[in-house]
Amino acid sequence: MSSIFRKGPLPRYYQLKEIMREKISTGEWKPGGLIPSERELGEQYGISRMTARQAITELVNEGLFFREQGKGTFVNQHKITQQLIHLTGFTEDIRARGQRPGTQVLAAQMQGADEETAERLRIKPDQPVFCLQRLRLADDEPLALETSQLYFIGCEKLLEEDFAQNSLYQLMENKYGILLIEAEQEIEAGLFDEEAAHMLKVPVNSAALFTRRITYTERDQPIEFAKAIYCGNKYTYYTHMKREQFMPS
Repeated sequence: MSSIFRKGPLPRYYQLKEIMREKISTGEWKPGGLIPSERELGEQYGISRMTARQAITELVNEGLFFREQGKGTFVNQHKITQQLIHLTGFTEDIRARGQRPGTQVLAAQMQGADEETAERLRIKPDQPVFCLQRLRLADDEPLALETSQLYFIGCEKLLEEDFAQNSLYQLMENKYGILLIEAEQEIEAGLFDEEAAHMLKVPVNSAALFTRRITYTERDQPIEFAKAIYCGNKYTYYTHMKREQFMPS
């Protein structure tokens, strides 16, 4: 689509959105590049500035564009995609995409499990668990805040590990002999509060992805309850689904 059809079934703002998506996918509009103004788009495609503004605003909300006050609207950097098919850790995801993973450890300590953690890990409230809070980076750019809580016999030994340099999942499997088999993950859209926005260097109330994950060992035993906040404009999830085939009655 390279022009807007006034008598077509699709709203004009939607047609403009698809045109702009195509310009990004073909590389005509590069990441970090300034897009035309609402006035320029209106003149080019014969639409009102209000229609152009609606299309741009929706793509900002979807994370394809970002605005800078007094400067204009820019194409966002390419998002990192995580497939919801294989159980992988952050380090594996980032390396698989040719980027350099990084970690800043914010806290690593033993603490009593709260009620939610205890329920998820099938332990008693206040049972000591290992809690690891990390700022995760890709090519030195902050991408996520993660809090992992783990319980297994001897989990206090994790206090001795250097998680700024080592992957939690790889340590669990290679050093501690704990095989991580599967996980259940919830994903929820939301907005950044002031504290998280400051840590991830994004505007307050910008788009965020909240995840909660329970990771299981080979004995169907939950071993990790993890929560994370991802930059909504830098991260996307992918899954492949098939419709079940039913025999006609």
